[in-house]
Amino acid sequence: MILQPKIFDSSKVIAAQSTRLGGVSSEPFDSMNLGLSVNDDEQNVWKNRALFFGKLGIELSNVSRCYQVHGTDVLVVKEPVTNEKYDAQITNVPNVYLAVSVADCTPILIHDEKNDAVAAIHAGWRGTVGKIVSNALQLMKENYGTEGKDCKAFIGACISYENFEVGDEVAANFDSSLKRFDSQKQKWFVNLKKANQKQLLDFGVLENNIEISDYCTVENNNTFFSHRKEKGVTGRMMAVIGITKEYSRASS
Repeated sequence: MILQPKIFDSSKVIAAQSTRLGGVSSEPFDSMNLGLSVNDDEQNVWKNRALFFGKLGIELSNVSRCYQVHGTDVLVVKEPVTNEKYDAQITNVPNVYLAVSVADCTPILIHDEKNDAVAAIHAGWRGTVGKIVSNALQLMKENYGTEGKDCKAFIGACISYENFEVGDEVAANFDSSLKRFDSQKQKWFVNLKKANQKQLLDFGVLENNIEISDYCTVENNNTFFSHRKEKGVTGRMMAVIGITKEYSRASS
């Protein structure tokens, strides 16, 4: 099973988010673990990556992946990288596919249809508070002339409002419209999807041009890896986006 956003024009970009289904890894990484940092068998991870990207028609050598540090820095990609320390990437180079790794954090994919530029963003609560989506969009504007009205975006499967339980120290970073206090549990709940949607809207992306996945990694743990639900011992999914080689040829 692969999540493929409906918001994007599939003739222009390839975009998808993996699930935990359809791979070769054993428990607790069963079965489509795409992360090399979780003590899964490395050969299984590479087999899973070949399966996932192969189904999308993407060569592994064309995938750009960063070492994520829960920061707010954005990398301008001109050719695929494998271990730079960034949580977001942008590019306008055809056939370069930007990938981010997630297991509760929010993946955000963006396509600027006018200028044929894309972004892949990993936003945990720290990245969300640090406005990593806004940072990526601003850098797209500076590099490619991106404007909100020309963008479409996908906010993928991640931990939901109902399940992202946090303490006072985390909740204090979020606006009142993005959180609620549960008096019985004496805990706050934060809406990461809405918080990242707000950054898209603030940049001028039209609400109708934003697709938000209904899936929750905790609630739908049979389908998705969840770092929180599985107490840190689990696999990783990826979300990926890139401009298709075929489209770039047709438009050149």
